[in-house]
Amino acid sequence: MSDHATADFPMLDLAEFLAADAAGKARIGAEVDRICRETGFLAVTGHGVPDTVIDALWAQARGFFDQAPDAKHSVAPPPGGPYGYLGPGTEALAKSRGEDTPPDLKESFNGGPAGIPEGETDPDALAFCYAPTPFPDLPGFKEAWRGYYAEMEALAARIMEVFAVALDLPQGYFAPFISTPISGMRALNYPAQDKAPEDKQLRAGAHTDYGSLTILLPEPGSRGLEILTPEGDWKGIPPVDGAFVINIGDLMALWTAGRWTSTLHRVVTPPDWATRRRMSIAYFHQPNWHAEVAPLSGEAAEPVISGPYLMNKFAAANG
Repeated sequence: MSDHATADFPMLDLAEFLAADAAGKARIGAEVDRICRETGFLAVTGHGVPDTVIDALWAQARGFFDQAPDAKHSVAPPPGGPYGYLGPGTEALAKSRGEDTPPDLKESFNGGPAGIPEGETDPDALAFCYAPTPFPDLPGFKEAWRGYYAEMEALAARIMEVFAVALDLPQGYFAPFISTPISGMRALNYPAQDKAPEDKQLRAGAHTDYGSLTILLPEPGSRGLEILTPEGDWKGIPPVDGAFVINIGDLMALWTAGRWTSTLHRVVTPPDWATRRRMSIAYFHQPNWHAEVAPLSGEAAEPVISGPYLMNKFAAANG
């Protein structure tokens, strides 16, 4: 764990962790445990994801969102489908918490796993998480998307090793649960606003994420992401050059029996950003469809199955 933080934001140097001896790993793990108890948000450096992979997806995402609306809507998902293009006005994240707000001021392209695990026959899994991603007919888009997604899958597995150490578990504890994760990924575009938003309308309404962890890549220099601190204040999270912002989701909070917190966050529009677009790429890590997640504390709580749990969360937010 780095001894410094950028703009009062905790940092994890993943390369430092991987190179450390057992005592060093334990020290870094203890610091990650503290952060995950407080907010569950930290920046990750030393991640090993090549700049070429990141730059390729940024370029393709910009090209996709710069298209005419008809072209983008040509890859919209079927009713109830999780993948493809969601245009402005189709999602209000705060509704996942029962809060009635106007639609969020954003559009997104969403995709899922690259393949179906051998022997997978669960009809819900095949229709939901393993539904095909309707890629746009743009040269290089699918390749850039798949390349970045694969890097995120590997990075999430390395972060889960840190989480295991932070929870006083063997470093490879989570590996069997995430061998074929059902993670989703979305490229987000928050268009420049040509008029004042409606009351309670944000670029992304206050919400928690659903899964084990989220790996977010904000556009360099962008502002607007905020988290709710333990004191009940909204605090801005600035992008850190060369770093990903990660946060834990509801499933990890459940897995740790509430020891770690899945923090409310939102995207607001700072006045000086209202006339500028803002983009980000978010990878939502989710354990294998059939993974049984029970509280690590050993308390007698009903375990959840990863896939149906995710499907129910998705249905609640998009119902």
